[in-house]
Amino acid sequence: MSQLSHTTTPFISKKFPIVVICDGLNGPANIGALFRTCEAFGVSEIIFCNAEIEMSSPRIKKTARGAQEKISYKLSDDILAEINSLKNRDYQCVALEITETSIPIEKLILSNRNIALVIGSEQDGISEKALGIVSQSTHITMYGENSSMNVIQATSIALHQLTKL
Repeated sequence: MSQLSHTTTPFISKKFPIVVICDGLNGPANIGALFRTCEAFGVSEIIFCNAEIEMSSPRIKKTARGAQEKISYKLSDDILAEINSLKNRDYQCVALEITETSIPIEKLILSNRNIALVIGSEQDGISEKALGIVSQSTHITMYGENSSMNVIQATSIALHQLTKL
C-alpha cells in the first residue's frame, strides 16, 4: 500500500448548496483552516460577518493552502441581512451552537438541500441576534468534560454530516 499524491486521489469535485456564515470569526489560522475545510467539503460560499480579515496574511495563505482561491467568499457587516437574504432564497439557516433547543447534528432533519450553516467565534459563539432568526440550532455530541471544541473542528464535523444528508 502506498500513499496517493494530490493528483492521483479518486475524489470527484462536487459543489453543495451550502453557505457558511461566520459570525465574528477571527484569527488568520482559523480563517485559513475554514477556507481549506469548506473547499474540501464542496461549500458554495463563505460569508464573513463582523470580522476584519486581511486576505494577504501569510498565515491565512499558509493554512488555506490555496483554497481561498477556489471558493467564493464575501465580507459583510450585517449578519441579519445575510441570513434573511439566504432565507428569502430558500436556504434553511442552521446555527452550529449548543442552545436550549439545539438537537444533535446526527438527528438533524432538513426540509430542503439549500443550507446556510452559521458558525460563531471561538470566544463568543454566535450572537443572540443571529440565533434569534435562524431556523434551528444543532450541536455536536461530545463525551469529554470540555463543553466546546475548536470552531473549525466543529465546522468540519458538521459539514461532513450535512454533505451526507
